[in-house]
Amino acid sequence: MLQNLEMLAREARSWPFEQARNLLAHVLKKRLSDAERNAAKVLIDAGKADEALAAFEALQRPVVFETGYGPSGLPHMGTFGEVARTTMVRNAFSALTGDHWPTRLVAFSDDMDGLRKVPEGIPNAEVLHEDLHKPLTVVRDPFGTHDSFGAHNNARLRAFLDGFGFEYEFLSSTEQYRSGRFDETLLTLLERFDAVQAIMLPTLGEERRATYSPFLPISPVTGHVLQVPTLERNVAKGTIVFDDPAGGRTEVPVTGGQVKLQWKPDWAMRWTALDVDYEMSGKDLIESVRESGKICRALGGVAPEGFNYELFLDVEGKKISKSKGNGLTMEEWLRYGTPESLSWYMFQSPRSAKSLHFNVIPRAIDDYLAFIEAYKTQEPAKRIDNAVWSIHAGAPPTHTSPVSFALLLNLVGVANASSKDQLWAYFAKYLPEATPQNEPLLDQLMDRALNYYEDFVKPAKAYRQPNEKERAALLDLAARLKALPADTTDGETIQNEVYAVGKEHAFEPLRAWFAALYEVLLGASQGPRFGSFAAIYGLPQTIQLIEDGAEGRLAKA
Repeated sequence: MLQNLEMLAREARSWPFEQARNLLAHVLKKRLSDAERNAAKVLIDAGKADEALAAFEALQRPVVFETGYGPSGLPHMGTFGEVARTTMVRNAFSALTGDHWPTRLVAFSDDMDGLRKVPEGIPNAEVLHEDLHKPLTVVRDPFGTHDSFGAHNNARLRAFLDGFGFEYEFLSSTEQYRSGRFDETLLTLLERFDAVQAIMLPTLGEERRATYSPFLPISPVTGHVLQVPTLERNVAKGTIVFDDPAGGRTEVPVTGGQVKLQWKPDWAMRWTALDVDYEMSGKDLIESVRESGKICRALGGVAPEGFNYELFLDVEGKKISKSKGNGLTMEEWLRYGTPESLSWYMFQSPRSAKSLHFNVIPRAIDDYLAFIEAYKTQEPAKRIDNAVWSIHAGAPPTHTSPVSFALLLNLVGVANASSKDQLWAYFAKYLPEATPQNEPLLDQLMDRALNYYEDFVKPAKAYRQPNEKERAALLDLAARLKALPADTTDGETIQNEVYAVGKEHAFEPLRAWFAALYEVLLGASQGPRFGSFAAIYGLPQTIQLIEDGAEGRLAKA
């Protein structure tokens, strides 16, 4: 079975598997000689990854995936997207190597960075103003719940990742610097200072070039992270000399957490010290990746494999900015959609710019549900490229929701429902065995549908009067449905009558008939499968709705 999965993974075309194959080639090249690499590749291509990994000691070390986080603010949509997508590549890599090669996902918090400005909306902001320029793990916690502002936000990050069930290892920049884990690489950077400067200085403006140093010493007097020139370097002692505005000429070791690095050298140093094999980043960091990669090589490391994903846009096609607040927050998505629908949206075309706005949520939910249904009947080669394979690490649920989110939205509107109890009452006949306990996703979607309808659909409702042709067709449909048993719950039977009426009244194309149903009866430009909607709403209630629409009473209400 594992060998079959490995074979499928080698042929899979979806982007996580493309990335996994690139990563495998990268790690083999990084860790093995040409002869060893060729021997390992032969075994892996034959579906014998376990033998390859056992044969070479260098392949027994875990493959390290990294995601980075700046804890001056709270976790956001980008945090989720980066961890979710990296996890998808990690799962694909495990499938490709038969799950024999250990992997680690490091969630790295750059919490030793100095606090540059006070975020908006923070309580006790005066505390943060007093602690500006100090490391985030030294800045006092304005919320009063943790030892520092950095610790508070780190806790929020871990709770955030745990809430989505991500498997990861959390690393704090402060702890790594202070523990000495970075010391060896920091001493290497001190020794190769000129090589790092040769990489960085051409990328800077003239004024910054004059004072730039990759080292940011922490003032022994004020505790501030200082942006000051390095005046002297003593490689033998492992120290730098700088001018401290509060204490004059000062010498400190570059080890033990007494300095940190500028962020691009810091990124490169982490890649080297932690032996990172894979890290993705946004398209806006392409140049930074290139420069950090050069620094990594100057330090004797190998830059990780990775790719640059496109950034999200708002509804007007503008770049999303946290400061402008023109995008969606995690809380907002989860008020209207499910975590799985967000993962589905993150999976789709990561190299293409996409709108991240409220209007994408209903479609994302229903597309996710449709992909789950498709997975059930797909052959293995198609399944592995289905988004839900990557979302659920190869084990998607066998049951989701019996109805679409679009249908629920319309049911909420037509039934004027304000609670889940009202919605469950409509399902009593259509799905008599269904309960919130045995249909948990449906129950969750009801919550989201109520929220979404109230906030977005209801304010935009616009019923219209039918024209004479549409009125005649609507009355014909009402008459045909009256001929059915009043307790009919077979959506297909009802849908067949809807089709028959559309053809009988010569709607060309037929979708114009369905558009009329939605616009006249539901006050929207599109809607759910009408037969399924009517089956849940109830035949007598649907007939009354159709007659009200035909007579223009809905448009007048």
